[in-house]
Amino acid sequence: MTFDLDDSYVWDFWTAYDAPAGLTHLFFLHAPRTLGDPELRHRSARVGHATSADLRTWERLPDPLPELREGLDDLATWTGCATRGDDAWWLFTTGLSHADEGLVQRIGSARSDDLVTWERTSLLLGADPAYYQVSSPDWPEEAWRDPWAVRDAAGLWHLYVTARDAAGRPGCGVVGHATSPDLVDWEVGPPLSAPTGRFEWLEVIQVVQVQERWVLVFSCLSDQLVGAAPGDGGVWTVPVEGPGAPVDVAAAVRLLDERHYVGKVVEHGGTAYLMAFRNQDADGGFVGGLAGPARLRWRADGRGLEVDPEDTTGAESFEQAIVVRGVST
Repeated sequence: MTFDLDDSYVWDFWTAYDAPAGLTHLFFLHAPRTLGDPELRHRSARVGHATSADLRTWERLPDPLPELREGLDDLATWTGCATRGDDAWWLFTTGLSHADEGLVQRIGSARSDDLVTWERTSLLLGADPAYYQVSSPDWPEEAWRDPWAVRDAAGLWHLYVTARDAAGRPGCGVVGHATSPDLVDWEVGPPLSAPTGRFEWLEVIQVVQVQERWVLVFSCLSDQLVGAAPGDGGVWTVPVEGPGAPVDVAAAVRLLDERHYVGKVVEHGGTAYLMAFRNQDADGGFVGGLAGPARLRWRADGRGLEVDPEDTTGAESFEQAIVVRGVST
């Protein structure tokens, strides 16, 4: 199945599950197809919202953050996550601002009681140059994006972030890290991984449990892989001990090639499924729209995840269509 929109490009996404309502909330990046060139979508991106009871039929809702925040995302809003805190839902997103021509990425947040109506907070979290590469003539884009919040067994929150090591050498992508006791006040710390010399960055990191084992998922396209050939990018997974644990990025195994991108583990009915966006067609052109769900399992060698080959319907669903209804924003 796929989620797509006739009037908008759809790509990066994340989900949250509202157990009492039995609904999965889908948050996704979108930009108008009237831009013409899909590469222009990045600086026109906003966050959309839809819900589903089965991961297959979706109802679109109004955008969760219709008002822009000056100094954070008055240019564009990029990928984030949604999580349940002790007394509210939290939405973390990446922002680009006109003030620095969109070259500096920062993280903001919003709170909600119902996953539908959101109130922005004062958070404006940026990269710490003590640990991470910031904007420079050699690398003008300051990577600090795609936040993923997860809580450890002791109650401490960990924010995983797409970042680059302060040394700034080729292939210096690392797992950025910040911690918080309450989802309000965050302290940026050193990365949880070492540069591999291979990945320029690790995008849209996700840390989740699959069959009671923790796994880290990330994505990287071939043009950000040192020495890679076209098509060598995609989605990778690697086992981790849990939230806040070190990450051996060099041990990651590829789950999807770059025909699909931003693979995410989405749990439904106690089963872990894979969703991703359709990145490239046979000619290498951008496609857009979300694919899945396909059932996941651990590889026999335990090194990462794979699509369950017995889920033939799930595998085929990456090429099928889905019903979209609801309001347009």
